[in-house]
Formats: sequence, C-alpha cells, structure tokens
Amino acid sequence: MSSAAANRRNIKTLQPGDRVDDEVYRVAVKELRTTTTGGLYIHAILADGTGEILSRMWSASQALFDSMPEGGLLHFRGRVESYRGMRQFIIDGMRAVEPGTVRPIDFLPHTTFDVTTMWERVKEILRKVVDPNLLALLAKFIRDDDFASRFQQAPAARHNHHAFVGGLLEHTLNLLELALLIVPRYEQVSLDLVLTGIFLHDAGKIAEMNYETNFDYTTEGLLVGHIVLAVIWVHEKAREIERDTGRPFPSDLLNVLKHMILAHHGKYEFGSPKLPAVPEAVIVHHLDNLDAKVNMMLHDIAVDPDSASDWTAYNKAIESRVFKPRLAIGPENS
Repeated sequence: MSSAAANRRNIKTLQPGDRVDDEVYRVAVKELRTTTTGGLYIHAILADGTGEILSRMWSASQALFDSMPEGGLLHFRGRVESYRGMRQFIIDGMRAVEPGTVRPIDFLPHTTFDVTTMWERVKEILRKVVDPNLLALLAKFIRDDDFASRFQQAPAARHNHHAFVGGLLEHTLNLLELALLIVPRYEQVSLDLVLTGIFLHDAGKIAEMNYETNFDYTTEGLLVGHIVLAVIWVHEKAREIERDTGRPFPSDLLNVLKHMILAHHGKYEFGSPKLPAVPEAVIVHHLDNLDAKVNMMLHDIAVDPDSASDWTAYNKAIESRVFKPRLAIGPENS
C-alpha cells in the first residue's frame, strides 16, 4: 500500500459527527433518485480498502451525477451522520483525482492474509498430486507467470463471497485444506482429481472479473463466463501436453476434470451446465458451497451496522438473516 493510502482517513474509522475535508474514496455504486418533493439526490456507496459507507448528496443534478465515475475515485468533503442506527455520509462536495497521485487498487478491499504465504501453501498441497498427467496439467498453469499473478490478485466474486483482492486465492486454499481433511474418509475417491478440480474450478474468474478500480464483469466474463473459460483452458493445456510429449492425454481423465468444473455450481438454476455425476464433483461442489456460505455469514456479522440487533439484515444469497452472537467459542466453553 502506498504511503498516501496509509495516511488516509479510512472509511472504517468514520463515526457520526466526523467531518471529512478532502479524502479520496471509490464510488462503488451510484444512483440518481427523486425526493418526495420532486428534487434530485444522489444515493451512493463510497468505499476504500477498509469498508463501505452509505452516502447521499442532496440538491443534485443529472450533470453532477454523470460527473461521478462509477468504480472511479474522487476527492470528497462532507459529514458523517447517524441514520436509523447506520452511518451515513452526507456529501457536500467532490472533485476529480489527479491521475497518478493514488493507486486505484489501494481503494479495493483486500484479503487479510499474506498472499505469498497462501500461494506457497497452494503449491505445497498440489504437490501431493501423484498422477503424472494431472501434475503436468497443473504445472502448465502454475508456471504461467501471467496466470499465477492474476490468480493471486483476483476476487472470487463481485459481491457475495470472498469479494476482495486475493479472494480467489484465499477461497481456493480453503477448499484445498478442507479436501485434505475430507477426502481420506472415502477410500475410493481420487484425492488427485479433487485437488486438481478445486484449483481449477474458479480459475476462469481471473478473466471473468475486472478488479482494477471496481469489482465488475469483463466482456469475456459476461459473454463466456468463468466455468466455460476454465474448461477451454484445461482443454488447451491438455493439447499442449500432447504436443510436448507426443502422447495422448487420457480422454476419460480429461473429461472427468472438465465435468468437475462444469458441475461445481451443483444445480442448473445456479448456472451449472452439468450436475455432479462423479463423487469427486460432489465433493468439490459441496466444499465450494460450504466455504462460500460460511464466508458470507461471517462477513455479514462483521460489517452489520446495527449493533443493537442480534440479527443481520436479510441476505438474498443465503436466503436468511444471520444470528450474530457467537456461542461456545474458545477453550473455556469446551
């Protein structure tokens, strides 16, 4: 993080009554709305690497709204108020940010874990794969410097789970660690396939997601999607291995691996082109769902603005509110 970003007034620290004179924040979301009297106001969510804050600018205009770059950075001045128990930032003014004075990525949320340490652990776990064909396939991805760099930076999602820089890496590592605990319970399940499938199941998100100034979908992501992208890449890498070795990549192995990627969302209505048809695909799907849902719940608890309530707001993705008190945690409760 740059020194300028480190010295900023972070959104996480803002409290009702605080004034902000000239701080840079990211315009995560913006909407032009109409008041009950017919006037215009801007409803926005401002963000930085520490969090988000609901924001409003009264007496707005279409031109002023158009001047706010969604996903872009602006200098803001204003004040923090309390509205229905939540912080609300009232925007009094804003101005453009001079190009090159700040790094946009500093204003996106980041994983709290060390990226290098996580990446090394991912590679350590993948070295447990013994099948030479799968090892060769994994090496094609891991030794691709561009792929490896983007894999370590990409978020796992736009909004729901692990929606932060490094989120894809953190999510993937969680699944790999879980697989090491779960798969040994089933002697007939291939750990090699599960580990390889986990590593590649969301790999297409490095091209599906844009995370330079805001989390959004790329054109390739909207037209093709991360599931199909990953399957295409696996197919291409397998053909490269065939050219390198002069031997065919085992067709059943390749098809099952592709199937695991295609089936990892578990249901057609969740965007899965296929339903899990092998035990390894079932495991990848449920571990993926487990980690995503737990992450969403813990995130909702952490950021919920209503400290007086034991429940978070309703989360559409998990179809429930979340009960916030954490019970029987720690050795004193065991």
